[in-house]
Amino acid sequence: MTAATAAVKAALKEQSIETPSWAYGNSGTRFKVFAQPGVPRTPREKLDDAARVHAHTGVAPTVALHIPWDRVDDYAALAGYAEGLGLRLGTINANVFQDDDYRLGSVCHPDPAVRRKALDHLLECVDIMEATGSADLKLWFADGTNYPGQDDVRARQDRLAEALAEVYGRLGDGQRVLLEYKLFEPSFYTTDVPDWGTAYAHCLRLGEKAQVVVDTGHHAPGTNIEFIVAVLLREGKLGGFDFNSRFYADDDLMAGAADPFQLFRIMYEVVRGGGYGPRTAFMLDQCHNVEPKIPAIIRSVLNVQEATAKALLVDREALAAAQRDGDVLAANAVLMDAYSTDVRPLLAEVREETGLEPDPVAAYHRSGWAGRIAAERRSGQQAGWGA
Repeated sequence: MTAATAAVKAALKEQSIETPSWAYGNSGTRFKVFAQPGVPRTPREKLDDAARVHAHTGVAPTVALHIPWDRVDDYAALAGYAEGLGLRLGTINANVFQDDDYRLGSVCHPDPAVRRKALDHLLECVDIMEATGSADLKLWFADGTNYPGQDDVRARQDRLAEALAEVYGRLGDGQRVLLEYKLFEPSFYTTDVPDWGTAYAHCLRLGEKAQVVVDTGHHAPGTNIEFIVAVLLREGKLGGFDFNSRFYADDDLMAGAADPFQLFRIMYEVVRGGGYGPRTAFMLDQCHNVEPKIPAIIRSVLNVQEATAKALLVDREALAAAQRDGDVLAANAVLMDAYSTDVRPLLAEVREETGLEPDPVAAYHRSGWAGRIAAERRSGQQAGWGA
């Protein structure tokens, strides 16, 4: 084994991909939520399923929570339960979009009482971070307008900045606020955080504990996401990713399913820019509507692993030389050689070296977990969101 291959293997063994609690629950389209057998009924059962993903992949040790979907009476006890499964509770995600009061927005709403309600929820999420030991608070706002003149666009930015500042002031040592953006939906005329520039401007004003989250499905068609990643890394403001795939808009499909080459390009910029490490949160943000959930999450983890392995295999010295020489074809060929490499045998070796079975999907199916949870979770209310 060459020194380069050994270095790639070592880097892959250190990878960590966070899975989202909501991906284990029922989800669907705007028209129908599709139930599946064996879906978790409680946050603890979501953690049970997440533990299976980690057991078979070895790189999914943390689980993101969504409040109030994962609200419990004792968050410290939930963190202890996760620890007993070999997991940790990760990013805390706030929800200020599913209440009737938020029809015209949350922290940007024209009514001060609604803004206060939304802000109190965000501060509650900071308290939950303290109880769970979580380092990151992720904020996504559905706030916006549907019609010209509906509200004062600049005033809404002022309200947003005020709320963010209060949340930022409550953060403790080692905690961050990660601000997500989305081009459109559910608001169609203006969105209050529509792009990385708006998110970056707010984070820059807040300080070093505020960073931007890049959701790979939240951009206009044709957007060069890897360029955004490169710029945010250069500015020290890339906090993390929500990995998913899209064909049209925010489709939340399995990572790497629609455009695996894009995922590779993104991961190359992460590696090249020094973002491959614990301070960049790599999280899946997906809704598994028609496919079995746990195998789909495992497949998403594998797709991110494969893109990462290919990015780590790029001959950066040869690439830099071709770029210096202005050799366009040679430079492109270096990237394409890495992308065209079948890294599945390499990843199988990495898993075997860490005591795992080489094929996580096959290992999961052999485990019998799907049949077990389908039998054990017949009664009760399944977790999920309505439509």
